[in-house]
Amino acid sequence: MDERKRENLSMLCDFYELTMGNGYLKQGLAEEIAYFDLFFRRVPDNGGFAIAAGLEQVVEHLENLHFDEEDISFLRGKYGFDEQFLQYLRDFKFMCDVWAVPEGTPIFPGEPILIVRGPVIQAQLIETMLLLTINFQSLIATKANRIVRAAAGRPVLEFGSRRAQGVYGAVCGARAAYIAGCAGTANTLSEQLFGIPSSGTMAHSWVQMFDSELEAFRAYARLYPNQCVLLVDTYNVLKSGVPNAIRVFDEVLRPLGARPAGIRLDSGDITYLSRKARAMLDAGGYPDCKIIASNSLDETIIRDTILQGACIDCFGVGERLITSASDPVFGGVYKLCAVEKDGFILPKIKVSENVSKITTPHFKKVYRLYSNETDKALADLVTLHTEKVDDTKPLEIFDPEYIWKRKLLTDFSSRELLKPIFKKGKRVYELPPISEIRGYCLSEIGRLWEEVLRFENPHKYYVDLSQPLWDIKHELITKAASRH
Repeated sequence: MDERKRENLSMLCDFYELTMGNGYLKQGLAEEIAYFDLFFRRVPDNGGFAIAAGLEQVVEHLENLHFDEEDISFLRGKYGFDEQFLQYLRDFKFMCDVWAVPEGTPIFPGEPILIVRGPVIQAQLIETMLLLTINFQSLIATKANRIVRAAAGRPVLEFGSRRAQGVYGAVCGARAAYIAGCAGTANTLSEQLFGIPSSGTMAHSWVQMFDSELEAFRAYARLYPNQCVLLVDTYNVLKSGVPNAIRVFDEVLRPLGARPAGIRLDSGDITYLSRKARAMLDAGGYPDCKIIASNSLDETIIRDTILQGACIDCFGVGERLITSASDPVFGGVYKLCAVEKDGFILPKIKVSENVSKITTPHFKKVYRLYSNETDKALADLVTLHTEKVDDTKPLEIFDPEYIWKRKLLTDFSSRELLKPIFKKGKRVYELPPISEIRGYCLSEIGRLWEEVLRFENPHKYYVDLSQPLWDIKHELITKAASRH
């Protein structure tokens, strides 16, 4: 594995995870078995669904989890950590079980997308890195897919590295965007690490370095005749940029037997300029020359330009994708849901006056239910870990908040979403290649109803609880209310 992937980030944790770990050890609780759910509460941009991403980096982190002497020395200088805890960290070996939904899975609020079972001291120590990784990549994958869907079949390239929030944001943001449907990236390191196609054209500085735009275009075309994309907006798109591009296509590429790959527009009224440029290119004998648009694009702008008749073949999207600028927080959380005592699983719940912050207790499974007639996803059902959905029999599901809203499913099939990733600290899951993740993601999105895919006021996709799980949750809420 590439050494850049093996960087030890075990100390990338909130400080309270270390103080709690020390406390668990002092209180004799360190080896108590706990269950934690990672889930999120709201889809960014008020969309109908999100996309799970980041599992591969979670796996790499957990496989490399250790505390070296530099870490131990640093913590020795902090208040409250004694040698017993420092020795525990020195001897640390990850021993938890982990389940997760595969990357690329459409996911919905309230359902566990990753579950950790193991000694509470260990399950607690990994909280920050799990949330950081899953939250960020799921956020970018979700945003990228909105942009890809807005482009209506036209390729979208991720162009955001220079506006990304740090190296991780640039590199893993490109990864998440590719999983969600982007055709490639401008980030070269992302191709080296993950195999994501990288490509690029030229900067305005290339054009400015020459005495004239025409000379700059000629030089570039001679260097890259088979991948020639010319940036035509440095001075004037319609008066010089496109005419000079056509002249260079005639004078340089045509004699070489090459065809232009495209021109790029990076400013101005993209709709107007692209229509005029298309007419000029067609008249010049280059109907196959693609028009690529960039410049602070997002799903709304892309959708509007297409509706207005823009002649764009490919979109390069940067800052608004890589930062999810319109809604830049995913909001995943990591909550204790059960503990083991004497071989029994005891459910735990967090109760709040804010209903959305009341957790769902117990060790759980998540089933996705599909219509056999349409192959579309009908709902997700969260159950106790001991329950099994029998899709040969009718199944009644109900809204866990408005329990009188019920539906009887008859002709359906079910699929468990959570897959075993680690067993007692050993990985049992084969990480798929990124091309397979991407294909799976786009396939599963295709199994969602169009109403769920809407950008505005999407249909609410139901995440329901089984009756036994709902009963346990209701009982714990009632008990908590009576005690307090």
